[in-house]
Amino acid sequence: MTLITETTLIENLKSPSTKERAFTLLLDKYQKRLYWHIRKIVLVHEDADDVLQNTFIKVYKGLKNFKAESNIHTWMYRIAYNEAITFLRKKQKRLQLNSEEMNTQILTDLKADAYFNSDDIEWQLQQAILKLPEKQRSVFQMKYYDDLKFKEISEILDTSEGALKASYHYATKKIQAYLTQ
Repeated sequence: MTLITETTLIENLKSPSTKERAFTLLLDKYQKRLYWHIRKIVLVHEDADDVLQNTFIKVYKGLKNFKAESNIHTWMYRIAYNEAITFLRKKQKRLQLNSEEMNTQILTDLKADAYFNSDDIEWQLQQAILKLPEKQRSVFQMKYYDDLKFKEISEILDTSEGALKASYHYATKKIQAYLTQ
């Protein structure tokens, strides 16, 4: 794959003559990272595939409105995050579950997922993460799994860096307490 600057990629994405090729490059570059970002939110492989597909459809349709005020990967992470959360909320509503029942359902689905290696430590970590409030869970996942900087998470979640650092601190303390009980 040819190295291309983000500026050139964005220009190519907005040009009708180069849009398809540039979008293919975008897919190649970010598909795997976005899949895992989504997967850590929805947990189940099939659900993550569905959300990823919806994410790239929204990205493709939204390219004409992308103003390059943030990095394109940050913009796509925000779309992926929103799609994953929307997916979970629709699933919860469809199944008519409260938050606690939904978390139990997610764990049940995860345990049944053929692509999940349910070793003891990972299973316990997932249980601990699901006990966190949504915002703390999101911040923890983006920082711990995706190794995003607080500045990037701030742009994705539209929250101050200070609040995110506090959320991450509380999340790690809660997870640590859960894992050591």
